[in-house]
Amino acid sequence: MEFNLNKMIRTHLAGVKSYQTLRDSYIDKQAVYLDANESPFGEFNRYPDGDPIQLKKKLAEINLAKTENLFLGNGSDELIDLTMRIFCEPAEDSILIMNPSFVMYEIYAKMNNVKVEKLELNSDFELEKDKFLDTISTSQAKVLFLCSPNNPTGNSIDDLEFYIQNFNGIVVVDEAYIEFSPEDSAVKLLNKYPNLIVLKTLSKAFGMAGLRIGVGFASVEISSLFIKLKPPYNISSESQRLALEQLNQVEEIENNIAFILEEKEKLKKGLKQIKEIVKIYPSDANFFLIEFKDAQLIYQKLLEKSVLTSLRHPSLKNCLRISVGTAEENSELLKVLSEIN
Repeated sequence: MEFNLNKMIRTHLAGVKSYQTLRDSYIDKQAVYLDANESPFGEFNRYPDGDPIQLKKKLAEINLAKTENLFLGNGSDELIDLTMRIFCEPAEDSILIMNPSFVMYEIYAKMNNVKVEKLELNSDFELEKDKFLDTISTSQAKVLFLCSPNNPTGNSIDDLEFYIQNFNGIVVVDEAYIEFSPEDSAVKLLNKYPNLIVLKTLSKAFGMAGLRIGVGFASVEISSLFIKLKPPYNISSESQRLALEQLNQVEEIENNIAFILEEKEKLKKGLKQIKEIVKIYPSDANFFLIEFKDAQLIYQKLLEKSVLTSLRHPSLKNCLRISVGTAEENSELLKVLSEIN
């Protein structure tokens, strides 16, 4: 069945026009700015660039993409929310998510009054093709969310393209952790699949979580929708400036990723010595999903020593998600774990 984008978009959005200002035509030009009721004083008195061209050019270069295929959000969370608001009619449409997976898909669905269908992963947290085909044969979902590497399980989706090509709605591939993975980015598949949206973030491997910048890639038609319907000025001036500055430090970023991956292997060796651990799941991300004999007890004992871990996903019993930190942080984690009887 041929993909038809027009049938995917909520019908009333066709006539919505984006918020535009006169300022958009005067970027990088000297002018007297009396159009936006700003204060004439202060370091941050002017509104930010509503469409940060220089930042987008740099991100396109890094990801081997074109700027017209790229759109930005205040964190990838905003782009997840926008996806549902653009394509899903409240109280009528549904999304399809893996279970377990990133909890914000379901949270934003509830906020937008969108139904949630779940595709259960197997005991190794892998998608099964037969189960997937069986599920979509009766599914009414308009959007499929695929997280790879998956959060909170850490594993990548095997043969990702199979799931993209067999779903006739919008497919969102969330690649928040792709820089830590040996797998290729799905961005290279954009020209092949007009229904594909790829989400990335500067919060993980790039070390800019405090700047709140999510990056989306899609066809020009879909990208234009996000740019038109996003909130105005959704990326602050300082976030734009600092992100561009950091992205030019390519060697430092690559060194940091390499360091995290090295520490990840060291941490894994140390965790294998902890008697309370039942299983360490394979991970292509900068964290481990770990099954304990009693995860709640371990979680509390770590908190008592001010070591914070994640015990948040309702589908994972006796499991903690633990990030890879600095060498000192990882040593402290292992020290506290070794002292728990």
